[in-house]
Amino acid sequence: MFEKSFITDCEGPLTLNDNAFELAAEFIEDGGELFKFLSLYDDYLVDVVKKENYKAGNTLKLILPFFVVEGLKNKDLIEFSQNHIYSVEDSKFLLTYLQKEMNTYIVSTSYGQYIEAISNYMELPFKNTFYTKVNLDNLTLTDEEITKITEFKKLILENPEDYELFDDIFFSQITKMGIYENIKNIEVVGGQGKKLAIDQIIERDNINKDKIFYIGDSITDVEPLDFAHRNNGISVSFNGNEYPLKVAEIAIVSPSAVTTAVIANIYANNDKNKVIEFIKDYNNLNDYESLFNDYNIDEEIKDKFFSVFSNENYPLIQIINENNFDEILKVSKEMRNNIRGQDIGGLG
Repeated sequence: MFEKSFITDCEGPLTLNDNAFELAAEFIEDGGELFKFLSLYDDYLVDVVKKENYKAGNTLKLILPFFVVEGLKNKDLIEFSQNHIYSVEDSKFLLTYLQKEMNTYIVSTSYGQYIEAISNYMELPFKNTFYTKVNLDNLTLTDEEITKITEFKKLILENPEDYELFDDIFFSQITKMGIYENIKNIEVVGGQGKKLAIDQIIERDNINKDKIFYIGDSITDVEPLDFAHRNNGISVSFNGNEYPLKVAEIAIVSPSAVTTAVIANIYANNDKNKVIEFIKDYNNLNDYESLFNDYNIDEEIKDKFFSVFSNENYPLIQIINENNFDEILKVSKEMRNNIRGQDIGGLG
């Protein structure tokens, strides 16, 4: 065990996927649009309504009856996930390095079938991952319920901003169906669920609260980022939207995970103050090769960084404050959309 733990979200910092969105788009007619509307509704319940006992990322539960209508089973999730992995450049390099320097974990809202595929691909032990456990084989609908869910889908697509309709569908109508008994017991690892995962990691690794590095990119990362920031750990928004940028201390905007490796390398061998010092120097100096030498950046990381980036396209690494927030948000969302696509980049 190491004295510090690196904890990363999966979709965003490591992969370009939104696995649940991609599943919906692949297996449900108009499923991409349906998922986007449910994702916006999910954000609304978290950010506006602040619905009690509701976790960010519950879109993964809301979409399940529509998967069942299409006859999806666990084998479909496994096969699709294994065959549709799109990784952020150098993310495997990042995790290979990290496992030699810090306790390393993936904490993701994604379905376990996808995270197992990712852990195999990234060569990270599956036991070092946290995810949403879903057993599609146990979810069933009667013929009458299938008819109703099909009608609900039509209504949602026709009325994407009618959240009173959504409330009725998901919290009045579907709750009366037999499938709801299984769905309601699914623990989505998003928002507070990710914070609970961090609590388990801290206990498992027997480390202090200020010895964690958390990196995420979306609304499901708000609670763990806020926890890391408040407890003097490292909190990083990686190509994030407005949600993580509001609570993280550090912003990275980069097409490559080697940028994360630079910060992780400094933190693995020093304290947080050294990381902050490096970021300030990074933004005030022009001789980056000398800077990397001064901070004893690992040779392999340094070589990879300078092979990816040149003088004209160095990545953004900044401490977030009121003065630079809007500009960081602008370039962060641009990068997010550029490398993940508008459909996935626009999801909360």
